[in-house]
Amino acid sequence: MDDREGPPGETPHERDSRRLRELLEETRVAMPGVQVLFAFLLAVPFQQRFTDLSELERDAYVVALLSAAAATALFVTPSAFHRLRFRRRDKAFLVALGNRMVIAGLAMLLVAMNSAVFVVTSFILDGRTPAVLAGTTTGVFVLLWFVLGLARGRAAGDD
Repeated sequence: MDDREGPPGETPHERDSRRLRELLEETRVAMPGVQVLFAFLLAVPFQQRFTDLSELERDAYVVALLSAAAATALFVTPSAFHRLRFRRRDKAFLVALGNRMVIAGLAMLLVAMNSAVFVVTSFILDGRTPAVLAGTTTGVFVLLWFVLGLARGRAAGDD
């Protein structure tokens, strides 16, 4: 079924309600991953060997930490907005805003996860291998999370 049309007889209000439910469900899928990553990153500096990290590894750690925090904020925004604007007939705006926030949250989660991959692999592997691995995982995330959907939209003739 084409999401733009919805089921037969669906009113604009029903369509907005359906889209909002779908959006909030999608954020429920992404949140546990970003929460676990964020918790892990919050604990890392308190480990004994954290002081062994190089300046580059510490910089990558800070990028991972701040990106995970940003992803959390972006993923929670639709729920917070909905709670503050509940019963104000703002669903269409919330769905449009929430869509942008979730996409931005995915981008921040991508940065956080791959920065964490770099930090962890650089701690246990030598040379350029950590950068290659982080670059490879970044490419996989970009391909699966963004390119695949955008390519399908282009092939389907979406705007």
